[in-house]
Amino acid sequence: MSRPVRIGAIAALEKLPLWSDPPGDRDAICRTFVFADFNAAFAFMTRVALKAERMDHHPEWSNVWNRVEVTLTTHDAGGVTDLDVEMAVFMDAAAAGLGAG
Repeated sequence: MSRPVRIGAIAALEKLPLWSDPPGDRDAICRTFVFADFNAAFAFMTRVALKAERMDHHPEWSNVWNRVEVTLTTHDAGGVTDLDVEMAVFMDAAAAGLGAG
């Protein structure tokens, strides 16, 4: 399997208007998803977990009640790759389907 090629956060954010650059100098992208309640947030995380396993590409995230904070980066590439963009697009669609704001 070939190693993912780093594209960088700037290139990724051009394709992902709802995402942002995290504080500091880390090459990553981040977003906070807010759902109606814990069940919706957990449903989102479950959908993403299944996709992450298929991709073998796992997010850094945390959950408190209705909020899920996500950071994406490809550790073995040292920054953001197309894998992160693919995951972010999937997350945006999954969140929208669950009514995230």
